[in-house]
Amino acid sequence: MGLTFIKALTASSSSTLDFVDGTSDVVFDNTYNEYQFYFVNIHPDTNATILSFQVDTGTNTSYNQQITSTTFEAEHDEGGSGTALQYRSNRDQGNGTELQQLSEYIYEGVGDESASGMLTLYDPSSGTYVKHWQSVVNAYGNATSQVSYHAGYINQTTALTRIRFAMTANDMSTSDTIESGKIYMYGVS
Repeated sequence: MGLTFIKALTASSSSTLDFVDGTSDVVFDNTYNEYQFYFVNIHPDTNATILSFQVDTGTNTSYNQQITSTTFEAEHDEGGSGTALQYRSNRDQGNGTELQQLSEYIYEGVGDESASGMLTLYDPSSGTYVKHWQSVVNAYGNATSQVSYHAGYINQTTALTRIRFAMTANDMSTSDTIESGKIYMYGVS
């Protein structure tokens, strides 16, 4: 397995970070059967927001493809008194069209509060199969470290051509900006 660097996007109070096939040197087509996105020190503008993603097809820009997903989380606080290992049904979707949440809460109050992790998307250009994905994201904030494991599929047999990353509130009612951090895109051969 070899990774081929495609593109890095740097957040600077960005409402979204988008990778779109054919623009700004982005390759998001059948060149690779697997794409990986690495999040490094994602820091929101607002406390307790969540790193999320959504995809789209062709030249569409509504970013509302149906996603089915599942989520597990492990956490531990700095004092050693709070721990948890749990299934997180509030992060799941059943053919939902919202942004898919990838992290637990990321806080903005202290400079060291951020999230890092990876999302893998399999065969996004397939015209036959749904698009499977999985992620692991570690978020630190409010003196607690949480690692979230997500997996699912995008219920779409049309080729995907774009992916968007954004910050959302727990109930998806509001969005926030990504104050700082980087997202790297790689193709896997």
